[in-house]
Amino acid sequence: MHELCRERCIDGGVRMKTDEIVVALDFGSTKITTVVASLNSSENNEGGAHYKILGVGTSKSAGLKKGFVSNIDETVNALSESIEEAESNSGAKITSAVIGISGPHIQGLNSSGVAGIKGREVTPVDVKRVIDSASALAIPNDRMPLHVIPQEYKIDGQDEIRDPLGMVGTRLEAKVHIVTASRSAIQNLIRCCHKAGIHSSEIVLQSLATSGLLLSQDEKELGVAVIDIGGGTSDFAIYSAGALVHTGGIALGGTHLTQDLAIGLRTPQNEAEKLKIEKACALKSYIDEGATLEIFPVGGGAPRIIQQKLVGEIVEPRLEEIFNFLKKEILQSGYQDKLGAGLVLTGGATMLPGTQELAERVFDLPIKRSLPTAMEGLDAQFVHPSYSSVLGLVEWVSVQKRGSRMKRKNTNNVMEPVLNAGKQIKSWFTDLV
Repeated sequence: MHELCRERCIDGGVRMKTDEIVVALDFGSTKITTVVASLNSSENNEGGAHYKILGVGTSKSAGLKKGFVSNIDETVNALSESIEEAESNSGAKITSAVIGISGPHIQGLNSSGVAGIKGREVTPVDVKRVIDSASALAIPNDRMPLHVIPQEYKIDGQDEIRDPLGMVGTRLEAKVHIVTASRSAIQNLIRCCHKAGIHSSEIVLQSLATSGLLLSQDEKELGVAVIDIGGGTSDFAIYSAGALVHTGGIALGGTHLTQDLAIGLRTPQNEAEKLKIEKACALKSYIDEGATLEIFPVGGGAPRIIQQKLVGEIVEPRLEEIFNFLKKEILQSGYQDKLGAGLVLTGGATMLPGTQELAERVFDLPIKRSLPTAMEGLDAQFVHPSYSSVLGLVEWVSVQKRGSRMKRKNTNNVMEPVLNAGKQIKSWFTDLV
């Protein structure tokens, strides 16, 4: 299971049974974040908060590059530091977590399948059969399926059916979106978790979880793309007619802005990162003429004064390049003209002034920057685009839990055939460690 159930001391030491606990792990290229949340297990929680954040732990990422583990020991040490901080802040002993995965190795494809229903009502078994038919693709040995997400069903040619259960016909068809990832990328993340004493209970596509946190159903119906610009990668998910239709990522992100500044200004990486956060703009026209700033050279020595415009002249073309690569991906998906709700940007790099305006210039679409909303128990410092991904994982688990409770109430729940990463991957990795 992806939750950690326990008892906590509350109300002056009185021991009471609490709601289910979930731990989410985000392996970023710049930081590893652990979030501990308490899920509201009440089935009568209409309009109330579905979860409460108990604690957050962050550590400087090490051993991770572009969505891949490059050094297991460094990654384990950084992960352990993040977990220890989250345990200290939440009072929980963490042994299990749901893990988000992202990066350029993520690939999505659309498929379809058919099942005969012989003129009777469609049952959950029929839905599972048609989903299995649509999922029966030859996947290379170096890749693993993460999710199979239904897009729509057809019965005897009638399309745009969201829930076919109870309908009558002779031929049931399903269209699905299949998300796959590099087998070695998953394998190495699992190894790092186990070495840190953490059971990796579920693997979730990060952009899918982030979409659930930031996008409304209306946006998904109109057509929308969510783009998360992280440190080493930029990931995206595209929705059309309410369904996930395309996923992927590129190996470019905010870290590349920092590296360009470090090289162009001949300053250390940490100084370049500080300059990016405090002084950079996505559009150099946002920087006042004549404005100057002080930078420190590589290897020490006396600081020097430069024109702040130089920072903009380095950052703007690199961020524009990232947007152009993402635009190419969206064009190749074939959904560029079906994004009625435009693009939703998130991730730390989107906080640069002028980012929305630059994105509008590149994509020629409506642009919105989004960040997590205030949540119960969440410190204000974490209500920031750079935490959209890990908080999206908490939202993902909460939604799945609510769906399971609805399923227990109503056995005709259409979510039954939806495959998630944890159920498929858990048994595969039993002999890994």
